[in-house]
Amino acid sequence: MDGLRVVPTWRHGQERLYVCGTDGRNIAWYDRETGRVNLLSEDLREDVLDALGPFVTGPVTIGPPPVPTPAELARLSLHPDDDLAPNRPGEALLIALDRDPAPTHRLRPDPRRRALEAEQAVGDALDGLEGAGWRTLHSVPLPGGDRIHHLAIGPGGLFAVCSLYARRQRVLVADPMVTVGRQEARPLLRQVSADADRASYALTAEVHPVLIVTEPGRLEITAPLRKIRVLKDTDVPALARLGGMLKPADVEALHAMARDRHTWSRV
Repeated sequence: MDGLRVVPTWRHGQERLYVCGTDGRNIAWYDRETGRVNLLSEDLREDVLDALGPFVTGPVTIGPPPVPTPAELARLSLHPDDDLAPNRPGEALLIALDRDPAPTHRLRPDPRRRALEAEQAVGDALDGLEGAGWRTLHSVPLPGGDRIHHLAIGPGGLFAVCSLYARRQRVLVADPMVTVGRQEARPLLRQVSADADRASYALTAEVHPVLIVTEPGRLEITAPLRKIRVLKDTDVPALARLGGMLKPADVEALHAMARDRHTWSRV
């Protein structure tokens, strides 16, 4: 079959090579990670292998696509408008700033931009755990206008993460109050815990609350915290060392459930 094209794409941090026909339809794909060529039609086996020849490294397994898991079927049936997985870190703030940008002549920086900077830094760090089997959703909307900044799902469990901007400032944590620099203390830990409780109800699984402070000058915790973790942004990679709670299939099933906007409409 003449005219086959090989198109490289990236999915979950892994390269996949698609083989497309002259009409643009995919007829096969090759995963370098697993060394597997998945054929949609056995009749095109030789043509596909010829097209992939320059790209294949090492031995390969050839066969039809694997049977989708329940989590994959749920994802495939999800309407794009209801899928939260494409949300970028700080998605809600990005939309708000696009709709209502702050005046350029204001004396003080728009606090939304500092909050966005924190969410993007923490979100990028959490996305970096994907290779260790973690999945992260950003700007998960809750009824009433609230949202969970990040929901991390991985071998170590589920975590509702709140990002806090604190560059070069002293942060004092006295449960439930959090004080950043000279700002007024806020009961932030109470809100983070409440968001985790709502996530637990939505997902029917235990969700742990986490507050991550970005680039603090100093972080002081006055007493041991019972139910909530308070971390610096540089501590995020340590989450990858947590394990023993969820199997890979459980992670994918919970991620498929959490990415559906309707999951959150009843909390």
